[in-house]
Order: sequence, then structure tokens, then C-alpha cells
Amino acid sequence: MEKIKQKIQLFLKDPELKRKATFTLFIFFIFRVFAFLPVPTIDLTRLQNLFAQNQFLSLLDIFSGGTLINFSVMALGLNPFINASIIFQLLTIVVPRFEKLAKEGEYGRFKINQYTRFLTVPLTLMQAIGIYFLLKSQQIIGFLSPIEFFSFIFTLVAGTFILIWFGELISEFGMGNGISLLIFAGIVGRIPITLTQTIKTINSELIFNAIIFLALAVFVIASVVFVNEAIRKIPVYYAKRIRGNRVYQGATNFLPLKLNQAGVIPIIFAVSFVLFPQLIGNFLVSSSNQATAQVARFLVTAFNPSGFFYNFFYFFLVVGFTFFYTIVVFNPQKIAEEIQKNGGFIPGIRPGTPTKSYLEKILYRITSVGAIFLGLIAISPAIVSKITGIENLLIGGTGILIVVSVILETFKTIEAQLVMRSYDKFVN
Repeated sequence: MEKIKQKIQLFLKDPELKRKATFTLFIFFIFRVFAFLPVPTIDLTRLQNLFAQNQFLSLLDIFSGGTLINFSVMALGLNPFINASIIFQLLTIVVPRFEKLAKEGEYGRFKINQYTRFLTVPLTLMQAIGIYFLLKSQQIIGFLSPIEFFSFIFTLVAGTFILIWFGELISEFGMGNGISLLIFAGIVGRIPITLTQTIKTINSELIFNAIIFLALAVFVIASVVFVNEAIRKIPVYYAKRIRGNRVYQGATNFLPLKLNQAGVIPIIFAVSFVLFPQLIGNFLVSSSNQATAQVARFLVTAFNPSGFFYNFFYFFLVVGFTFFYTIVVFNPQKIAEEIQKNGGFIPGIRPGTPTKSYLEKILYRITSVGAIFLGLIAISPAIVSKITGIENLLIGGTGILIVVSVILETFKTIEAQLVMRSYDKFVN
């Protein structure tokens, strides 16, 4: 407790950190103002009624930070940019040209960010057009002239890119990763409204269930922190080496393998797949063709976020994508070669192929635990809802993971800067 108090005092005394924190909070304020600035031509009353009747859309609204139910100019949020970032993250592993570019330091990162923004444009356009036809099918938006249609699409695209700009401003002048902090702000900004709605619906019979819910929420958050920070340390010994006229002493180090190598990316991938049938169903449910409408109603019912099939499919996808992404990102062959090139070895394991096989075995074991944990976190809202009977507090596992991860990373950033400040007195 004393250490925390000292760190808070150091933070308050540091003018640079206070400036960064103030700037970050200022951007948060502007973001929340934009979140309540609606797009013209939208019937907000019908839109809110649709959200009240549709559990799926209510879930999406929580992740958007309330921008969907208000249909603000930032209704699309950062989803197109995140999808583009994930695509290029995979391309840097699969395509040699992008892999080489990723290793070119600051210039390579700049070019990849530029390509990511270029790819964000068509993704945002497609999502904006899809949203328009979805709203039109639900009679929330009427017939638009060509000028009104292009204004509607341009407003949504501009809102997304303004949000990306806000994120880059925070990354450059604020505290931490701007994109992550904006997603965090959107999720946290929606929580008070959701809690208020839930408290109003809780009667005397559900008070005990609400206490159980709070206990489960604390347990889930603690589990996320534990798994997020958990690593398996594999010891690596380096023998004494002679290069030229210099002698390098032997050293002992360790290779850290995180229990959750993939972070929230498998959940984001799985959400994209598992929500697609719901989107198609909601779009086609009012079709004049009876067969099409019947199939659409089946999709909406089968992929209900509180249904068994939805959550089973969701869990299976999260586990599968966790293994896939971990295998793509972590290459045991390259790690084994690097250890061998630097004269290192794992105790009891021969260099080369045996080291690669050993790393693969350890990686599959810890990934199994991490994948099952991510799957359970992803379907935790449905589990908690069944246990407690509280159905309208739909804060998903993705939201919990993002909030906890961003808080941990922000604290680490602040702590690192405080450590750097403490060394300034020795330099001066």
C-alpha cells in the first residue's frame, strides 16, 4: 500500500505525466460528445425500440460504447480499422514482402500503418452500406435521394476516421495505445447506463442473484488478470563464447511463453463469424419470399446470444482461432534456430530439432489452457445470466478482456515512465 501511495505522489509531481493524462482525458471527453451526435434521417425512437426488442443489437451497442443506439456519427466505431489491422498482422507473417517491411523499424511500421488505413476505407464503406440496408429493411430509415445516401455513407466513414485520428493523437501526445484506450473508453462509458437499467429491473427475488453476479464478476476479473500475466519460463543457458578479441561470459536467461499468447484476437475473429448469421437473418427476416423469411427466422432464433447453439459454436470458434493464431504468430522453428545461433541450449534438450519439438509440446499444453479460458470468458455472459437470472446486463468477455488488459498496460506504461524519471537525477 505504501508503494502505491509513493507512485501516486510521484505521478502527481511529474508535469509530463500530468500533461499526458490531461490530454488523454480531453480526447475521451470529445469522443463521448461525438457519441451522442446522431446522424440525420434516422428515426431514433424506432431505433431504440428495435434495440429494446433485440438482444443481439443490445449486445453490439455495449461494445460500441452507446454510439449505435444513438446512431452517432461514430456508429461504426473502430471495427473497420481493427479488422484491417488484424488482416495486415496476418499478412506480415504469411507474405514475405510485408514480413520484411515489419522488420525495418520505424519506417516499416509507418508504411504498414499507412496500408492499414488504406484498407480501412473499403471495409468502412462496405459496413456503412450494409448498415444502411439493414436499417432500411427495419423501416428505421426511409428512402434517400442519391445525395442523401452519399451523405449518410460519407458521415459514417468520416466518423470512423475521426476516431482513428483521435487514437493516433493519444498514442503520440497522450498516455498509452490510443486505439485500445478509445475502445476501453467506449465500453466503460456504456457500463453506468447498463447498470442503471439492470438495477431498475431487479426485484427483491433477484437481490441475492445480484450479489452472486457481483461475486462472479470479481472472480472473472481476477481470473483475467491472472491469465493475462501468467507466463511459463523456459530456462536457456548460453556457453562462454569468443568472438574476435572479445570473450563473452556464459549467461542464464529464460524464454517467456505467455499462457494467453493470442490476447483478444481469437474472440474478435470468432465474433465476426458467429454474428454473421444473425446479421443475415435480421436483414432477410422481412423478405416477401416466405422461404427466405423462414430461413432468416431460423438463423435469428438459432444464433440468439442466450441460446445453447450460439454459445457452443462461439466457444468452439474461440478455441480453434486461439490455436490457429498462436501457431501463426509463434514459430518454434525460428526460436530454436535463434537459440542455436547464439550458442544457447535448453537444459536436457539438444539444440536444433529436439529444441523445436520441446517448444511445440510446451506451447500446445499452455495454449490448451489459454484457449479453454478464452472460450469460457467469451460465453461468460450467457453462463452468468443463467445462474443469476439477470438477462439485460450483457457485458461480454471481449469487453472484460479489453478493459482489464488496457488498465494493466496503462499502469505498466506509467510505471516505466516513473522509473525513467527516477534516473534523471543521476544524469543531471
